[in-house]
Parts: sequence; C-alpha cells; structure tokens
Amino acid sequence: MNLNQIQNVFFIGIGGIGMSALARYFKYIGKEVSGYDKTPTILTTELIESGIDIHFEDDINLIPKNYFIENTLVIITPAVPKNHSQWNYFLERNYQVKKRAEVLGIITKDTFCFAVAGTHGKTTTSSILGHILHESGADVTAFIGGIVENYNSNLIGSGKTVTVVEADEFDRSFLHLHPNIACVTSMDADHLDIYGTSDAIKESFTEFADKVVDKNKLFITSELPLSGVVVGVNQEEAIYNAFNIRIVDGSYVFDVKTPNGILKDFRFGLPGRHNLMNALMALAMAVNFGTPTVSIARALASFKGIRRRFSYQIKSENLVYIDDYAHHPTEINAVHQAVRELYPGKKVLAVFQPHLFSRTRDFVDDFAKSLSQFDEVLLMEIYPARELPMEGVTSEWLLSKIDNPNKRIISKEDLIPTMLKNNAPIMVTIGAGDIGEMVQDIKKALNEKNS
Repeated sequence: MNLNQIQNVFFIGIGGIGMSALARYFKYIGKEVSGYDKTPTILTTELIESGIDIHFEDDINLIPKNYFIENTLVIITPAVPKNHSQWNYFLERNYQVKKRAEVLGIITKDTFCFAVAGTHGKTTTSSILGHILHESGADVTAFIGGIVENYNSNLIGSGKTVTVVEADEFDRSFLHLHPNIACVTSMDADHLDIYGTSDAIKESFTEFADKVVDKNKLFITSELPLSGVVVGVNQEEAIYNAFNIRIVDGSYVFDVKTPNGILKDFRFGLPGRHNLMNALMALAMAVNFGTPTVSIARALASFKGIRRRFSYQIKSENLVYIDDYAHHPTEINAVHQAVRELYPGKKVLAVFQPHLFSRTRDFVDDFAKSLSQFDEVLLMEIYPARELPMEGVTSEWLLSKIDNPNKRIISKEDLIPTMLKNNAPIMVTIGAGDIGEMVQDIKKALNEKNS
C-alpha cells in the first residue's frame, strides 16, 4: 500500500490511545482525517479541537461523503465488534481496511525503527526514548500509547527517517513491525483471552525478538529467556547498570556503567524503581544509536512524565492525590512501591477499577495480594471494555480475596463523597477503564474541600 496515494483516512475506534496517535500523524502530514468512536472522551475532545471530525453513532450516513472514493484508507482497532455496520460497509466494497498495527508497520518499514516491547513499561520507555531523540535533534517521530506531558500529545516530533513505536503484544500486533533496535521490558502473563496460555505469550515475544537479527541491538532485562544486551538496576553483571542511586530533591540521581565506560550523575524525576528501569532502557538504546551523552542527560532531567502514569493531581502539605493507569498486578505493585518510597509511614487509600472480566478471572489472587498492601481499598465494579460479563467474575469475588479489613465496594456515584470523607493523606486512583474520565472531577472536589 502506498500511503502517498491515500487522500482520506477514516478511523473506526479513533479515541483509542494508539489510534489517536495515528490520527494526529495523518492529520499532520496533510491527509483528511475523521472517524467513529463509541463514546466521547478527553482524547476525542482533543482530536475534535485539532480539526478532526468525529461522530459517536455507528451510522453509515455519518461517514463524510467525500470518503466514498478509492483512495480512502480505513483503520480499525481490534476492539471493534464484527457486526459494526461502518466496518462492514467498507469491507463489502473492497476498501483498503487495515488494523492499526498493520498501518504502523507500513509507516515505519522504511525508517530506522526503535520498537519497545513488554507487558509493562512500554509507554514510559518509548516516551522517554522519543523525548531523548527529539531533544538531541534526531529526525524522529514517536508514536506513544499515552499523552506525554512535555508535548501534551501522544505523537512526538515530525521526522521522516527515524521512528519510535510501542510494540504491542495484544493481538500479536508487534509482529507487523520491522525494528532496527528493540527492547523487551517484561514478559508477564497478560491478554490470556487472546493467547490462552503464558507459554503462548512467551513464544510470541520470542518471535518478536527474533526480528532483531543483531542481538547487540536487542535490549532485555536479566530475567527474560532471550538473548540480548542486559540492562539492570544495581546488577553488576548487566552491560548497562544503574548504580550509586540517590534521591536528591525528589529526583533520582544515578551513575551508569556502559560498554564505553561509566557515565555519571544522571537526574530523573519519575518516582519508582520501575520507572528508573524504563529510563535506563531508553538510555541504553539511545547510547547504542549514538546519541550524545549530554543530550541524554538533558532529556532525562527534563522529562515530565505521562498522563495517568503516576500522575500527580494534587501535591500539597495536607493531601497528595495520584492517578495511575495500572491494570495488572505487577503494575499495581509498582505503584505501591513508589508510594511507600516517597511517603513512608503515611496512610494510603487506593481506589481500583478492574479492567476486563477475563483479566480479573486470570489474575484474581495476584490482584488481591497487590491491593492488600494498601492501608484502605475502595473497589469499583469491573470495567467490561470489549467483553461481556462472565459468571462468578465480579468485584465482590475479588473483594473477598483481599486480605485487608479496610475494604469495600464503591459505586461511581458514591466514589467522590466517600473520598471526601476519608482522612488518608495519600490517595491513589488506579485502573485502565473509565475511571480516567473521573479524575478531573475527583481533583476538583478534593481541592474545594482542602481550600
């Protein structure tokens, strides 16, 4: 497919974080862009404000009339149901209909492509890497699975020769990519509704890793069953090792052993050892690419983080409110570790909205264990996303397994009043569902109470 011949791009599921990055990209390079999504969100509002036409009904008549021509590309997300009428309309008339991952593969194929894979850490690592390369003057475009605070966008740069992409394991999407340099941050079991077994996930990651023939261009952590350059924190045997780690004025300051010698006194402001590892992975890939050390140091110090990734909403003497996208037990553990490191001895209230019935079923004991670590837990109903309910898989079931006396189910309607009555000085909202749409209202209510 020749993208130069495409005039219009129509997205079905345009409000998804990965889809919206592609929408911004095509808009930027001068294509006509419009699309459908199921519900309005903060993201769709931002896209509309940028001049992209979006509608929220699955109605063929709402497709702009000038899109009914040959050189229209239709991009779909895997979450769209098979009976979607707009999708079927385009399929039946032999339009070019591609999955998001296929289009990303086409865009990046003729570029020098950095691909960031892993069940956790993809968005943060690719954001840091994109920021480093952009700050160093590289001719880069980075497609990010989150809104990067430095740019208020999930698209960094407008380069034509270098790309950074998240290599998404969902639906085996990352196998469409052609990476020159890649990393794998983790290979935990997830998306078992797609893969069936954890062994199948490992096989898929191995197939992705094999796309990088030169293993000096593949960066991994020490526990992964892959061949590549090992990156680690306080691991002397790692090729890239962060050590002499201190916290100075709320930021990590650290040194790094590299194949070319020791680099000193990097500063990085995102909390949590998992984020330090993400920064180190991005640093290793940038060093391998030949990015000047001074550019890497400047970019790490200026990186502001990603919306909904340990995102401070309120940070005052009396109250800290943090919001995080975590939706897997490993990610919840990382949030807990960061909170305890920053605020030792303080009471922490966690509000969690489980995401997907299948994920709740597959990891219920691990979810219970990770949530039990907080001082108090408010558990919302499961956000279904693309799924129908499953018998016996409920928030009540998960709640019964949480080993913590300070726990309860909370409705959306009761969430804000309950948080206002709580005396915890540290509050965290966690989840990948529509809890993200409530954050601004929660923040406003808590600010009014404390003003």
